[in-house]
Amino acid sequence: MLGIETSCDETAVAIVRNARDVLSSVVHSQVALHAPYGGVVPEVAGRSHLDRILPFYRSALAKAGLTADQLDAIAVTHRPGLIGCLLVGLSVAKTLALTLELPLIGVDHIQAHVDAAFLAEPESELPLLALVASGGHTSLYLVRERGHAERLGATRDDAAGEALDKAAAMLGLGYPGGPALERAAANGNRSAVTFKRVLLAPDSLDFSFSGVKTALLYHLRGPGCVRPLPDLDKAARADLAASFQEAVMDTLVRKLALAAARTDARTVAIGGGVARNTRLRELLADDATLKGRHLVFPPLDLCSDNAAMIAGLGGYLLAQGKRDPLALEAVAKGI
Repeated sequence: MLGIETSCDETAVAIVRNARDVLSSVVHSQVALHAPYGGVVPEVAGRSHLDRILPFYRSALAKAGLTADQLDAIAVTHRPGLIGCLLVGLSVAKTLALTLELPLIGVDHIQAHVDAAFLAEPESELPLLALVASGGHTSLYLVRERGHAERLGATRDDAAGEALDKAAAMLGLGYPGGPALERAAANGNRSAVTFKRVLLAPDSLDFSFSGVKTALLYHLRGPGCVRPLPDLDKAARADLAASFQEAVMDTLVRKLALAAARTDARTVAIGGGVARNTRLRELLADDATLKGRHLVFPPLDLCSDNAAMIAGLGGYLLAQGKRDPLALEAVAKGI
């Protein structure tokens, strides 16, 4: 199965065999392109995908030791994401499917992040509870059958990664914000500032991170933002980064533990860019509720956007009989 992923600012192509064995995975991050703007510029991202996608396709084949006529199907992200970026990958996938006379499988990007657990540990026991946390998404899913993830909760405002990025910008830590904040937090005191954990209703599995982001802003500029941003020294910046990160990660773990307590999940997994965060993995491993479940922490390269997860889920869906027409559309929003 050839997988193609161009939903945001990573250009990725991969080949996966039997929906579990990664034969090749090629990924290009556009961080350097977008750094001057402090965020992803959709048109710049789309043009970068266009420049790299075909060379990456050839590279993925070469690294796998395969030729195009040995492919069985083409899987491609068709939702959710930046529409111009999705169209690049989808156009290439359709062209390959047509010219090679292969089945086309459209894959939901978020469902693929959930499915990355099966690439990391193919024998993961079901039901599986998954947290997907990234710059655009923060959701909880329950999987009783691979390829079919039921959403239990989602963010009502900012995603976790978005909150981390905005906090990093307020603290002057640079782009991309999440990794920069994590690096600064490594030398900080997590208890220096107490940021409230917004848990919503006692039984809610939804998330909200706009409040903690605003709390940091008011801490820096005062109520009503009447003060300019302060000139922080390195130690103060590190303490704020560590305290803010702790609030976000603690909230993620509490919600995941609540979901685990309310379901019969035997396995708990994480995915998405925020799943690369070391502190999140530490808190999950130490949580009393989650210790009773098998924890799956996919390798870091399977947490960021990649095409291996697209090909993996696509291969499974193909085996279940899924086929999509060449009229398959790109859709900006998830289900």
